[in-house]
Amino acid sequence: MGVIFDLAICGGGINGTGIARDAAGRGLSVVLCEQNDLASATSSASTKLIHGGLRYLEFYEFRLVREALREREVLLRMAPHIISPLRFVLPHHRGLRPAWMLRLGLFLYDHLGARKILPPTRSLRLRRDPAGAVLRPELKFAFEYSDCWVDDARLVTLNAVDAAARGAVIRPRTRMVSARRDGDIWRLVVETAAGMREILSARTLVNAAGPWVADMLSGVVQANAAARVRLVKGSHIVVRGMFEHERAYIFQNADGRVIFAIPYQDDFTLIGTTDQDYEGDPAAVHASEEEIAYLCHAANDYFRRPIAPSDVVWSYSGVRPLYDDGASKAQEATRDYVLELDVPRRQAPLLSVFGGKITTYRRLAEAVLDRLSDYLNIGPAWTATAALPGGDFPYDGRDQVIADLLGRHSFLDKSWATRLVRLYGTRANDILAGAKRREDLGVDFGHDLTEAEVRHLMNNEWARTAEDVLWRRTKLGLRLTPEQAARLGAWMAERAAKDGSLTARTA
Repeated sequence: MGVIFDLAICGGGINGTGIARDAAGRGLSVVLCEQNDLASATSSASTKLIHGGLRYLEFYEFRLVREALREREVLLRMAPHIISPLRFVLPHHRGLRPAWMLRLGLFLYDHLGARKILPPTRSLRLRRDPAGAVLRPELKFAFEYSDCWVDDARLVTLNAVDAAARGAVIRPRTRMVSARRDGDIWRLVVETAAGMREILSARTLVNAAGPWVADMLSGVVQANAAARVRLVKGSHIVVRGMFEHERAYIFQNADGRVIFAIPYQDDFTLIGTTDQDYEGDPAAVHASEEEIAYLCHAANDYFRRPIAPSDVVWSYSGVRPLYDDGASKAQEATRDYVLELDVPRRQAPLLSVFGGKITTYRRLAEAVLDRLSDYLNIGPAWTATAALPGGDFPYDGRDQVIADLLGRHSFLDKSWATRLVRLYGTRANDILAGAKRREDLGVDFGHDLTEAEVRHLMNNEWARTAEDVLWRRTKLGLRLTPEQAARLGAWMAERAAKDGSLTARTA
């Protein structure tokens, strides 16, 4: 009959990998299948924030905001290499939300969560503060508050890496074709990118397929109940840096939405997001001309220097699978997660995940395992105090890790060392192990992306294509030329073809 896993997970986004990590650490045997690369959909298309969700207070999402606020510092301690504190400037715009409402919301924001690390809200006079220099002169007053920035795709991958280290089987590029109950066991037919099929067996099944959660229920599982899912599209643009300081902005729009303008990858500014209902294939989602124009116009209401669609160097879009709570507007639909458990009498359990946000993924994973505790022998919760791979240093210790790396490898410059630590933390030492000079790291594909780093990503993080490396494992797609990217892709394809065991480990 073969191996029977305790838990099978469909979906390699933040929810799926977070559940896999937690479950593996509690002694469960786990297999995770993802039809594409890890974090290839919604989980790499976020606004890159670990935040409480200030605007959700308007919709009375107090439970969600409280949980998210508490999680900010938990995640910061877990992953200080890929998560950073970030101060947000919220200008008061006459004619929109009044100052008293903003002040009240920020008071709640400061006090709903158990904030210990992040500093509190303060008021700014924009004519005196450097943050006001790039804003339109009619904007005179602002509030400044705390949240955190995150490399979203790295967060997904590191959860998968840790899950695998604890015994989970991680299967990117493996599509779940069908799932049927055989009494108290699930029989799962999966298919690799090469077209090979096999049958996996599991005692429980978690549907964490993100935008495909409904397709999973209706097509793969062939469940009778209709999934209450609302797909909401969010798009972002990236332009050359709009400001030199390290704070972000949150801007109110006349239509009730808010957008963020965030310092990104040192030399750029990330602006987003939009919120609109989406119908169609989630794999085909992209930022439309109308959305790009909307984001430029919204930014131009605040910045002195206007931007146009021609200034956009990159855009991306994702589809959030929100639980359909009947909200009339996309921006009003709940971002809270909803778990639906289906357990026909004496049959194998199926748990489906709707909604959620990156900030609360760890708590979502705990809630999933709590719901499954009647059916599996699950150990105690543990992730709140366990660092993700490479994050085994104090939350404010990144500069010291960079200094230590520079001390060990004299051929590095600070920007290179900083990039490596921001991605890999203390595991940057694994990439550079044994290197005495730059040439020891092999081929240089551009912007300090070396053969040693790419080998690490292929061997340890399931990277297979140039896109995996340039847009999810790193963000060097913003910097490499098309010719450099093509050279990287050719090298990776050649290496994968030569190394059969590499394909077998991650097919």
